[in-house]
Amino acid sequence: MKADILLLPGDGIGPEIVAAAKAVLEGVAEKFGHDFRFEEALIGGAAIDAVGSPLPEATVRAAHTADAVLLGAVGGEKWDHAPVRPEAALLGIRKELGLYANLRPAKLFPSLKGASALRQDIADRGIDLVTVRELTGGIYFGERGFRTGAMGREAYDTESYAELEIERVARIAYELAEKRRRKVCLVDKANVLTTSGLWRKVVSDIAEDYPSVQLDMMYVDNAAMQLALAPSQFDVLLTSNMFGDILSDLTAAIVGSIGVMPSASLGATTVGMYEAIHGSAPTLAGLDKADPVGTILSAAMMLRLSFDLDEEANTVENAVESALAEGLGTADIGGTLGTRALTREIAKRL
Repeated sequence: MKADILLLPGDGIGPEIVAAAKAVLEGVAEKFGHDFRFEEALIGGAAIDAVGSPLPEATVRAAHTADAVLLGAVGGEKWDHAPVRPEAALLGIRKELGLYANLRPAKLFPSLKGASALRQDIADRGIDLVTVRELTGGIYFGERGFRTGAMGREAYDTESYAELEIERVARIAYELAEKRRRKVCLVDKANVLTTSGLWRKVVSDIAEDYPSVQLDMMYVDNAAMQLALAPSQFDVLLTSNMFGDILSDLTAAIVGSIGVMPSASLGATTVGMYEAIHGSAPTLAGLDKADPVGTILSAAMMLRLSFDLDEEANTVENAVESALAEGLGTADIGGTLGTRALTREIAKRL
């Protein structure tokens, strides 16, 4: 098959990990006879430095014409006082592409049990779950501001959700569960938040469309505790923007490192965006120390979700698992290899 892939290296370690994923995708193309064509564009702080905007129009146009987007990372102290911060590019490109659902798999590889924050007996039960996070609504996008009140300065952030916003991301969670272990757990705070009450109503209303999927509901505080005590019970976690942001970082701790966590952002168009969930780690930039696994596994998600190439995705995932099983890895997971060396080892195992 032919596919146009837009690379957005961005800032910090972004260029290094995107180069790693590109090398693996080139290996896949050679092995399976595909034609992957790569284009590179500016985003984040690198774009601010080059053209004065974190999300140039040229990047937006390139994203709309691509078949999939692979993102490195954006941000860094260098741009902390920029008129528009690099991170604004993430919200902007998600909006441009209509990406409203973020899928964050958390799988504990047997070789990384020792790196997990969990007790050995809990880790031994295994972890294989996906957090489905609503991406374009909620408190991150609500009305906000400052005002003066009876007790002095006040700040406020408003959370609101519409029925359609909830339904469209819930359907992605249900459909994903149908291909996995057929369990969805809605994580909310319905005992306090009115928006969570609407989430429960909408998610329950469409449950009859997915009769093979078991629906459970759990308050977010309990869910955080259960992720530490018994994460093997979870299959697909469905939740709001803020709760998903927090809980998916917790899942990174229990699978050994945020460096091995991939993600996919999907939505209203056929173009998905794929990225590791960690940040730009500017202190590691250029040192050949960044963990490429999260971005390589994000590329595997691209193969599966954007191009329907399940065998190729499995090949990448198996190559990663094989390398890790042999004790190969970067420092964050107890290994001694650099970014480039680990990438070569994974590519050799395709």
